[in-house]
Amino acid sequence: MDGLNVSIAFFFLVFGVCQVLRWLSKRLLSPGTHGCLAREFLRMLMDIGPWSGGFGLDVVLTLLFLLSAVHGASLDGASANPTVSLQEFLLLESSLAATAAKLLAQGVGAGTGGAVTRLYWSWELTQLHFIQSLIAPECSSSIRTSLPHAAFVEGSCSFLFHLILLKVRQSHPLYRVPALAATVTFLTYTAGPYTGAFFNPALATATTFHCSGSSFWDYIQVYWLGPLAGMLAALLLFQGNIPRLFQKNLLYSQKSKYKVPKAKVTAQVDGDKPQKKRKGGKSNSEPRA
Repeated sequence: MDGLNVSIAFFFLVFGVCQVLRWLSKRLLSPGTHGCLAREFLRMLMDIGPWSGGFGLDVVLTLLFLLSAVHGASLDGASANPTVSLQEFLLLESSLAATAAKLLAQGVGAGTGGAVTRLYWSWELTQLHFIQSLIAPECSSSIRTSLPHAAFVEGSCSFLFHLILLKVRQSHPLYRVPALAATVTFLTYTAGPYTGAFFNPALATATTFHCSGSSFWDYIQVYWLGPLAGMLAALLLFQGNIPRLFQKNLLYSQKSKYKVPKAKVTAQVDGDKPQKKRKGGKSNSEPRA
């Protein structure tokens, strides 16, 4: 219980520091720099920093849901996920330069977050942290199934996550935040035993790429190409097209919302003129003298 209290306190410490740095970055940096770099860097730092591990599955899933909910409510437009940034680029919501800056910030933030976590473990505030510090250099691969199956699992998680994200991204935060937090928690519970259920290339790179048991190319296929393929499949299924690449809708026919009434055409013979009717309903068709 003491270890759990220490980890929760560390989470709120990281959260508070990131919020202060975010507040300062808004005032010291230009809006473009803050949007592309600071927000992504701080969000990635928050994603990596609180992880300490070692608790039971129920505690881990509860903390994961709360962590995802807090991040979703305070993300300030940041995603901390390269596939989400690429999705925004493909939807024409972000320029190439802004997307590249976000990816750079996510990579730096992931590395910084990993360093903060290792520093936190080195303090050995609990016995669990002492054990984590000992085994961290000798960690094993998170891929615990065949390579094709692992890539399929990560791709499927990314597909479901992005499909729900596309569905709720315009919704009110009161509905969007718990929906995404529940999705992340469910996917982690389902796919965690096979690949760790990262479906986030930056998060996976910072936490598992240095571990032994799999080659660098294996990690690339599972944790980079898998989530990227899942994101593209979700975008194509939801949109029917990929706006940055092509505009033609391949899956859904676009029908007009408004029905155009068909005009009634009356054929008239040349020389004929409409004739007026007399009172009583008789037409004026008597011959003239």
